[in-house]
Amino acid sequence: MKRLIKRVLLSISILLICGFIGFFVWTQQTYEPTKELLKSVGKVNQDGDWLTFKPSGIDKEVGIVLYPGAKVEPTAYSYLGKRLSEAGYTVGIPKFNLNLAMLETNKAEEWIKQNASIKKWFIGGHSLGGVSAATFAHENPDLIKGVILLASYPANGDDFSNKDTSILSIYAEKDGLTTKDKIDETKSLLSRKTVLFEIKGGNHAQFGMYGEQKGDNQADISAKVQQDLIADEMIKWLDKQ
Repeated sequence: MKRLIKRVLLSISILLICGFIGFFVWTQQTYEPTKELLKSVGKVNQDGDWLTFKPSGIDKEVGIVLYPGAKVEPTAYSYLGKRLSEAGYTVGIPKFNLNLAMLETNKAEEWIKQNASIKKWFIGGHSLGGVSAATFAHENPDLIKGVILLASYPANGDDFSNKDTSILSIYAEKDGLTTKDKIDETKSLLSRKTVLFEIKGGNHAQFGMYGEQKGDNQADISAKVQQDLIADEMIKWLDKQ
């Protein structure tokens, strides 16, 4: 009997180890930025785990933390970071352990503490990164002024319906992952101060610039066009807050 128990425990241990190795390998198979993005953005400043974009002109003393989607390299959102910084906003995009924001939901605290001069903070994210960003905002209402959801939505436990949190939700017509149906299903979790904006012809992967993504639909517009639409809408919304 003891020998049987040992064999069972050994088998379970082996399965767990194999499962962890498989999970680790999966998390390292990331979506990398396109050559088009790298060419258009140029050199990006990095401070530890953070890509940083700071205003070169007028500084509005407003900070934005942007969580990447699952397994997407932070650099893939550099175009948005650059556009926002050109509009006067300070932007930080973090690199997460195992490339999953859900494992470090409170990562934003690092960037906020490092930028004490910022007077107003917003947090946002793409896809699962947006889910984690909404969780951070929900748990830190005195710190975060508003939330930016890019092809994303709050988790069921993060209900903003009775809160005054400003929310911008941008979604895309051709998104094969965060579908229009999913956006509609989760509208009840959004606050009274929510602005929704649909990108006609856009898809899921083009909320960053990292090429095609499994399960997504083909977009009717280019990644550059979609990125500019996203940036324009974000800046217009932020300027009103």
